[in-house]
Amino acid sequence: MTSTLPSLDGLVFKMISSTTSTVDPDAPSVFRYFERDGIIWGDYTGDTVTIGRFVGTRNDDVIWVSFVHVLVADGSVVTGDGESTIERTEEGLLRLVEDYEMHGAPQLSVCVEVPAA
Repeated sequence: MTSTLPSLDGLVFKMISSTTSTVDPDAPSVFRYFERDGIIWGDYTGDTVTIGRFVGTRNDDVIWVSFVHVLVADGSVVTGDGESTIERTEEGLLRLVEDYEMHGAPQLSVCVEVPAA
């Protein structure tokens, strides 16, 4: 496992775009990441999601996860899996470009690191 970018352990990301829904810029989904020995896991909430969880693996600067979340609108449970490429922004923050499948359809979202306070 060779990575050119730092561990995601303890980092927080916010969603800035999604093909699944319009992202609320005032209350986007927020993701907390943990990483150890090539394993990725975490949780998320906000925007259209009441609560969500994910688990997966990291190989170099690509992560693969399975996820499950509950929708705010109707309480339905959504599951899926996908692959994210980790990139660095011009500002030096990390960005996740997420290609995933949900309800059998391909989706794309982008999340950016929230700087530590």
